[in-house]
Amino acid sequence: MHHPHPLQPPSPDRSAEVRRRFAEEARSERPDLATLCLLLGAEADGTLDEAGLDAAQVELDRLAGELPFRPGTPRAWALALRDLLGERYGFHGVAADYQRLESSLLHEVLRRRRGLPILLSVVWLEVARRAGAPVYGVALPGHFVVGLGSESGAGAGGAADGRVLVDPFDGGRLLSGKDAEVLVAGATGAELRPSMLEPAAPLEVVSRVLNNVRAWAAGRPEQSAVGLWAIELALLLPAHPARLRYERARLLVQRGEFVAGAGELEAYAEVVGAVDLAVAEEVRGEARAARAMLN
Repeated sequence: MHHPHPLQPPSPDRSAEVRRRFAEEARSERPDLATLCLLLGAEADGTLDEAGLDAAQVELDRLAGELPFRPGTPRAWALALRDLLGERYGFHGVAADYQRLESSLLHEVLRRRRGLPILLSVVWLEVARRAGAPVYGVALPGHFVVGLGSESGAGAGGAADGRVLVDPFDGGRLLSGKDAEVLVAGATGAELRPSMLEPAAPLEVVSRVLNNVRAWAAGRPEQSAVGLWAIELALLLPAHPARLRYERARLLVQRGEFVAGAGELEAYAEVVGAVDLAVAEEVRGEARAARAMLN
């Protein structure tokens, strides 16, 4: 690895600039998935400067330029992407990638050619989109994949309407309807429903990436700073669950920032009190406990 661990966060000034741009992009008319994922990476990794951000975009452009010119059918696109990204460049994932924060950072995924299913899907999506492919993300429960073809007319089999699902984590393997059912069953024990095959909007993808980062940090108390920036970026997305504010407050308390955490817990209790008094009381109790820590 070229990084000493853990990743060094950016300076406060750089972080403020990254967040300003992240919020602006998230609220723009057509949020750009690559830009949002790269800004997320800049919040994780202080060495990712402007030149690094540009280089990652250039790499996505370069890969797109290596695809054959408009292969034609969704299946032909899927095979071309598999041959280029999966076979020639070796983009894929393995179980150990789930243990690494870098697996959620687009610039690192482009460098290592390894990552979580959702980040490898971002590579497929962005390379294919730049080459003019009809491509979209598919947020199957527990395992993100990529669809090629028209977004309407979702059928699990995909063959009849020319839609093809591919699994970038598995090097871009083309999935049959049965394969997709097996992935969903393995992740959740549930059946594949047509609604699961709906295209995922860029902001949904980014939100899910941030969820993954939060889950990674939650299992590692010494990484609470990572959990905090992941929540704070999620709070910049236009549609975020109110509960994120509660998570952030609890994390502040966990980090020893008792006054700030208690203040945020009380503010959240005010909001939630309009809907659920019992929960509001519970949260106020947590705030009192946090303030008591000071004495």
